[in-house]
Amino acid sequence: MRTQVVIVGAGPSGLLLGQLLHKAGIDNVIVERQSADYVLGRIRAGVLEQVAVDVLDEAGVGQRMHAEGLPHEGFDLLFKGARHRIDLAGLTGGRKALVYGQTEVTRDLMAARAASGQTTVYEAAHVAIHGFDGAHPHVTYEKNGQTLRIDADFIAGCDGFHGVCRASVPGSAITEYEKVYPFGWLGLLSDTPPVHEELIYVNSPRGFALCSMRSRTRSRYYLQVPLSDTVDSWSDQAFWDELRRRLDPAAAETLVTGPSIEKSIAPLRSFVSEPMRFGRLLLAGDAAHIVPPTGAKGLNLAATDVKYLADALIEHFRERSDTGIDGYSERCLKRIWRAERFSWWFTSLMHRFPGEGEIAQKFQEAELDYLIHSEAGARTIAENYVGLPLDFGLRRA
Repeated sequence: MRTQVVIVGAGPSGLLLGQLLHKAGIDNVIVERQSADYVLGRIRAGVLEQVAVDVLDEAGVGQRMHAEGLPHEGFDLLFKGARHRIDLAGLTGGRKALVYGQTEVTRDLMAARAASGQTTVYEAAHVAIHGFDGAHPHVTYEKNGQTLRIDADFIAGCDGFHGVCRASVPGSAITEYEKVYPFGWLGLLSDTPPVHEELIYVNSPRGFALCSMRSRTRSRYYLQVPLSDTVDSWSDQAFWDELRRRLDPAAAETLVTGPSIEKSIAPLRSFVSEPMRFGRLLLAGDAAHIVPPTGAKGLNLAATDVKYLADALIEHFRERSDTGIDGYSERCLKRIWRAERFSWWFTSLMHRFPGEGEIAQKFQEAELDYLIHSEAGARTIAENYVGLPLDFGLRRA
């Protein structure tokens, strides 16, 4: 098989890239080691920045997102038992976030992919990439007992943190930066109305909590827990009881509980690999970087990577110019490190860190108190939360 771009990974990054390239008339094939049902069943983030919304619109998959997504013009910070609203729209000139689950984004992109007629290979075993440091890159995989090969002009590595693409790069050619946090997020999904119409981020002496949602009838809640905890050690009732202890009295009183649809524990890490281009292999999304979920930057950063990558590939095939491809890694990394910094800072501000003692809680509460009483401080949170403009910091470069 021959194509212009072979995309490894059929998560939202790979599907979005495939859709943008298809709309530009660039042939592409997606190869995914998991089944479509498995990909669709992954429970992930649900807050979209304006930039991500714009890219999804450009890809032609925004209709259901706008019809069913929940625009949020603010969120609450809860500390010392009281809630304080961050006015996102008022502090950023009307910009806001859109609550729309990653599962639904993936579903929309899958539907568009099926309608496009472009090839997607699911359940591809032993995927391997070859020749990306030369002029003839290709991908091999096994399917139905056969070893198959796809030749292409470029390989896009959209296969996540544990994927084959970054792992195939020689260690001498890549630098990795990583911080692993000493706790995880226990998440519970339930068919219950959200406790509040906007998100609540909780700093509590008992640990962080987050009250989020997927719709007006489906809620997503999180608790900071030790990495030694297991899902089996948390019954639904234990989860709800602990969440109430971390909430303010009004929220605890109005919280509607119910059986969990899904429950899982996710570790937290900050991770960046540099560069993101290796000859004709270009990494995007979780294949190149991971952020802690505080601030919901993962999917949004991936959408930005994909936008930069699609523009660079379109420029290559339409204009025979490699300016965009040559600058792809540097351009992405400028934005990535800003989001990594915000996610690290927000995580450090809201969570209890083992061994730091009560003074750390006092420091956090003092900083939170400053932030909500300083317009400049509140604007810093708001600007980073809704997402910096796509060209932020690039025009002066």
